[in-house]
Amino acid sequence: MEQLTRPPRVGELTAFLARLTTVLLRNSGEGVQELEPAVAGAARALGGSARLLVVPEGAVLEVTSGGGTSTVTVRAFPEVFRLDRLAAVRVLLADLAAGRLALPAAAGRLAAVDTSPPPYPWWAKALGIVLFSLGFAPLMQPTWWEVGSTAVLASVSAALALAAGRRPRLGPVLPLAAAVAVSVIALLVFARTPAHGGPVLIMLPALFFFVPGDYLSAAVAELAAGYLTPGAVRLVHAVFLLLQLYVGILIGLAVTGRDRHALFDLTADQDLPRWALFTAWIVFTAGTVLAFAVPARFGPVLLLLVYLTVAAQSLATWLAGEVAGTFAAAVVLSAAATRLAARPGAPPRLILLLPGFFTLTVGSLGMRGLTDLAGGHPIGGFRDLVELVTLVTAIAVGLLTGEVLAAVRRGPERLP
Repeated sequence: MEQLTRPPRVGELTAFLARLTTVLLRNSGEGVQELEPAVAGAARALGGSARLLVVPEGAVLEVTSGGGTSTVTVRAFPEVFRLDRLAAVRVLLADLAAGRLALPAAAGRLAAVDTSPPPYPWWAKALGIVLFSLGFAPLMQPTWWEVGSTAVLASVSAALALAAGRRPRLGPVLPLAAAVAVSVIALLVFARTPAHGGPVLIMLPALFFFVPGDYLSAAVAELAAGYLTPGAVRLVHAVFLLLQLYVGILIGLAVTGRDRHALFDLTADQDLPRWALFTAWIVFTAGTVLAFAVPARFGPVLLLLVYLTVAAQSLATWLAGEVAGTFAAAVVLSAAATRLAARPGAPPRLILLLPGFFTLTVGSLGMRGLTDLAGGHPIGGFRDLVELVTLVTAIAVGLLTGEVLAAVRRGPERLP
């Protein structure tokens, strides 16, 4: 065990904390609530102190150590695509809190985490996006046609996501490009008859990887917790991503020469057996692990939380309606994730929340509402948008409620 003999130089501590803040910011899909306590706790463990002013894509970091003070600005775009790094940082922070690391060793480990390659090869990420979409498809329409069309359309989305990974400049317009490509193929090949359901229902599973449902709920959770600036900024960003997908579908509509009435909202008759609906969540969880670079050892507990969330939502919806069911599911998921994350060696809370959260399918309502409006169905469109606002709020408040009800005492150095 390494022992701290003196406070570190302020410059060395600032460099370490700035890099730590960058890594945590980049993985702040859950929100910024956990970031400041984690960085401040790391500073205390190393003999200094730190204060942060955080927004979703940046932070002002003030560090004090050995009688000196330093202030730096950190910028990092939030995402959730390398959750293996978040898991590794959690172990690092636990070792710091236990006094097992001095600054040089901690800085070396953090650098190794920050520069580490993805845990899975490129083709596994592509497979993950396809599985992620396939697992979600039965929620849109429980039909074999939906599953088959999703396999093809999700492969297109996966190819574009991989291309954006190799050409970072494509990243800002990736949702638009994916929506155009998926909508053109869906309209020309898979949505030619109402018997197979509405075109948007066929497109959505393949676009679900880009739907910002997690950002929407994180934004509302930040607002509810008093983080007004981060919450407002993240909310605007989430809405912009939704609008990219919406505009992309409209461009696809124009490319195929179809009029707006082609965007009808109709669900096809179910022909999937019950066992397929049940096993879809296994496919979905496997896809989440691969697509978001979650360490494979966390897969079983994530699957358990997915089934727990689905069971809680189904039971509460049957008893009290959709809004109450969504709220109850969010409470159960948050409480379970908070309790599990407090155990030594457990995954970070964000990783535990993510798959279960996606089962609540918030962002898809926004897409359906916007496309219903574009398709000349104002009543259905506004109904979906109002339902989106209601369910986003129910999920966000439910996540906060679950964390409170878990009643886990974590100090100011709580881990992400």
